Amino acid sequence: MARLKNDGWSLGFCCLFFLMISAEGSEAVGSESILNFAPLDQAVSRFNAMENEPVINLVSNADSAAWLKAAIPLFDCPDPEVVEIYYFRWWAFRKHLRRGPDTGDRYVFTEFITKPKPVSSALGHHLAEGRWLRDSKYLDDTVLYWLRGGAGGQVQSHLHKYSQWLAHAIYTRACVTGDERFAVLVLDDLVRDYQNWTQEKQRPDGLFWQYDVWDAMEESISGSRTKKNIRPTINSYMFGNAQAIAAIARWAGRDDLAIDFREKASRLQRLALATLWDAKEQFFKVRFEDGSLSDAREAIGFIPWYFGLPQSQEGFEVAWAQLSDPQGFRGEMGITTAERRHAGFRTHGTGKCEWDGPVWPFATTQTLVALGNVLRDYPTNVIARHDYFEAFLTYVRAQRYDGLPYIGEYYDESTGVWLKGRDERSRYYNHSTFADLVITGLVGLRPRSDNCVEINPLLPEGQWSWFKLDRVRYHGRELTILWDADGQHFARGAGLQVFADGKLIARADRLGLIKGQLP
Repeated sequence: MARLKNDGWSLGFCCLFFLMISAEGSEAVGSESILNFAPLDQAVSRFNAMENEPVINLVSNADSAAWLKAAIPLFDCPDPEVVEIYYFRWWAFRKHLRRGPDTGDRYVFTEFITKPKPVSSALGHHLAEGRWLRDSKYLDDTVLYWLRGGAGGQVQSHLHKYSQWLAHAIYTRACVTGDERFAVLVLDDLVRDYQNWTQEKQRPDGLFWQYDVWDAMEESISGSRTKKNIRPTINSYMFGNAQAIAAIARWAGRDDLAIDFREKASRLQRLALATLWDAKEQFFKVRFEDGSLSDAREAIGFIPWYFGLPQSQEGFEVAWAQLSDPQGFRGEMGITTAERRHAGFRTHGTGKCEWDGPVWPFATTQTLVALGNVLRDYPTNVIARHDYFEAFLTYVRAQRYDGLPYIGEYYDESTGVWLKGRDERSRYYNHSTFADLVITGLVGLRPRSDNCVEINPLLPEGQWSWFKLDRVRYHGRELTILWDADGQHFARGAGLQVFADGKLIARADRLGLIKGQLP
C-alpha cells in the first residue's frame, strides 16, 4: 500500500498538476482533467457515420457527443481498438435511454432499441455499466421504474419474468456513488422483491429453481422449460441479493433485518455449495429436479464467484482450469457457454438463442467479473492475470461486423460470426457490459462502501506501458487513475498513481494493489 505524501509536497504537486493540465488544453466538464475530448469526438463521428440511425430514443446520434461528454469517464491506452470499443459501447448504451409516458416519465434503459418496453433479463448489467455515469438520475429512475413504476406505484409485473440480481446491483452501485440514501430508500422494496422470489421459486429445502429460458439462457444443454431444476444462476443471484439487503439494512440501522438476511445468505451458501458442486468433475453444475447432476459443465458454473459464494481455499478454484482449456470453454473467438468436449455442444441449431456453446456477451461479462474476483480474492495458481487479459482482448476483437464496431446477441465461438446477422432486433443489444470491465477489471477500481479508494489492476505486467482513466465520479469526488511504467508518457512520474479532486492519494512503482483515502 502506498503512503500518502506530506501536505506540503501534495500542495506543490497539485499546483504543478494544474499547470500541466492547463497546458494540455483540457475540455473536461466540472473538473481539471488530463484528458481532452478529441478522441471521443473523433470516435463518435465515426460511429455516427457508420449507420442510418433506424431508431432514435432519448438522445440522437447528433446529440450523442455532447451527452457523452457530460456523462462518462474518459479512457485511453496504447491499444486503439480497446479505446474504440470503450467509446463505442458507451455510444451504444446511450441509444437505449428512454423517457416518456410509457416509462412514467422516468429515465430507463432498454435491452432492444426496437422495443420501447424494457426487459429485466440484463437489468443487473445495466446497473453495473450505468453506475459509472456521472449523473445519478438515469439509474435512480431506472430502479424506480422497476420497483415502483407498475400499476398503483407497485413493482413492474414483468420484473420477475427473468432471474436477476437487482439488490446486489443496487448495493454495488451505491459503493460507486457513495449514496447510501437511495439504497435505503428502496430497502423495503428489495425485501418485498426477495420475498416474492421465495414464494415463486424457492423449494422446501431452501434452494431456488428456474427454467433456463427465464434465466435468459434458452436451449442450454442442462436446461428445461418444464423441469424445476436447481441452477447456479438463480441461487448465486439470490445469495448476492441477500447479502446486499443485509448490507443496506445495516446502513439503515435496521440490525434485526440485517441479521435475518445475513442468515439467509449463509444458509443458501451452505446449500448451494453442498448441492451444486460436482466433486468428481470439479465444477458447479445444474442439479435436475430428479436429484441428479447434469453431465455438462456450462459457463453458469462460474457465476458463483461473481457474488463471492464459494469459500476461498476450499478447492473450488480448480474449476477455473476449464476456462483456458480448448476442450473446455476456450473458443477461438471467446468464452463458450458450454464445454466444447460435451456431446451436446452446438447441437440445438442456430438462430434461436441457443446457449449450448456459442459465445454470449451476457455470459462473458459474468465470467470476467467472476474471474476478476478470483484473481484478487482467491489465492490460486490455477489461473492468472494473463488469462483474464487474453479473454478480455478476445471479447474486444469480437465486437465487429464487416470491420465496424458492433454488439449483438451472440456469435460463433470459432469464426466470430454474429448468429443473428443484421437482424434489427439484435442490433446494439444491451445485454452485457464493457466499460465496467475496463474500469473495475483492467484498471482495477474496486468499489467500496467506505472512503478508501482501492485499485488492483488485472492488467498483467509488461502488456501496456501506460493507461489513463479520468473524470470518474466516485463517492462525489473526481478520480484520475494513471499508469506510466517509465514516467515518460505523461511526464508525471513513473508508476501507478491515483488522484482524487486533483490530489495524489496513492501511488506505487508497479502494477498491483494500492489504497488511498478520499480527502
